[in-house]
Amino acid sequence: MRIEVVLGDITTQTVAAIVNAANSSLLGGGGVDGAIHRAAGPGLLQDCRQLRRTVYPQGLPVGQAVATAAHDLPCRWVVHTVGPNRHRGQTDPNLLASCFRQSLLVAQSLGADSLAFPAIGAGVYGWPPEDVARAAATVLTVPATDWAGVALVRLVVFRPDWVEIFNAALDRAA
Repeated sequence: MRIEVVLGDITTQTVAAIVNAANSSLLGGGGVDGAIHRAAGPGLLQDCRQLRRTVYPQGLPVGQAVATAAHDLPCRWVVHTVGPNRHRGQTDPNLLASCFRQSLLVAQSLGADSLAFPAIGAGVYGWPPEDVARAAATVLTVPATDWAGVALVRLVVFRPDWVEIFNAALDRAA
């Protein structure tokens, strides 16, 4: 599996699936979540409302992931995951790593061969980018057979200095 870190906009990535740093309501919000919902169009919100009515009436739990169609995005699927909110005392880095792990498992189950992640939790949820990079690297650098079928994982960050932070974490974990 090839892993790359790029500076960019996750809503423009041409991969099989992108990961949404969602809130547990799945109904949109700010940051990455809001940008993905706006770019995907109203069909994404309809899919998320259906998930809330059926599978997740209490919301998607922290560290879990679920997929929907991507609608107007240039990918096929959106994998939604809820990061732990440090401001609310959710400081376990294992929950952060679970977001990456569960998103990969969902992508594998869909047959997605490429996946783009944002810096889950590094925005309004208060995680330092170094912690997010470490969690991502820990999950992504397990033996290749664990992520069979996924040929490319792209970590899409929105700050230039974070490219170095994520690349350094991947180098340390390799």
